[in-house]
Amino acid sequence: MSTLSPKQLELLAFIQQFMQTHELPPTRGEIAQGLGLKNRQGIDQHLRALEAKGAIELRPGISRGIRVRETRDKEIAGLPLLGRIAAGSPILAVSNIEDRVIVDAALFRPRANFILRVRGDSMKDADILDKDLLAVHQTSQARNGQIVVARIGDEATVKYYRRNGNTVRLEAANPAYRPIEVDLDAQEFSIEGLAVGVIRTGLNRAR
Repeated sequence: MSTLSPKQLELLAFIQQFMQTHELPPTRGEIAQGLGLKNRQGIDQHLRALEAKGAIELRPGISRGIRVRETRDKEIAGLPLLGRIAAGSPILAVSNIEDRVIVDAALFRPRANFILRVRGDSMKDADILDKDLLAVHQTSQARNGQIVVARIGDEATVKYYRRNGNTVRLEAANPAYRPIEVDLDAQEFSIEGLAVGVIRTGLNRAR
């Protein structure tokens, strides 16, 4: 399958999650609501691009005529969905796994290892909204400016990462939240992964 653009990836992930939840494909209207899009013609263009790249099959004249094609990299068991992360436990500990999401890990670059349920609006200006599903690539390394899942002591958070010497600054994408300053000499800190994609799950959500 050809490489997908970020918008095509978001659309495909939404279709897959919608089908898992509702057991049928979404209509164009449901896609527009779910992704906060107003231009239905643009949706059709993205759908045709997904079909041309071998990700889906479109059935003309059918309201829900979208079929997701199987890929050789699809993980049948799905990606683990993490809820509230248990204090002191490894990120992928059984106690943290809420469910599994049937989505192709290879759709994300780099490849996703788990899904995190977003709580709160601290990253809303980065288009990561409350109740979204955040695809995460598990790694302990990050560059300044990347969005990371970080753990400070027993608490995990999603923020922009910036490091200067032995100080880490975790910045929200919402001016209502102050940055978190971490002294690496005095506080326990680790990077659990990089944000690599968002799966929008709710309908009628303000953007």
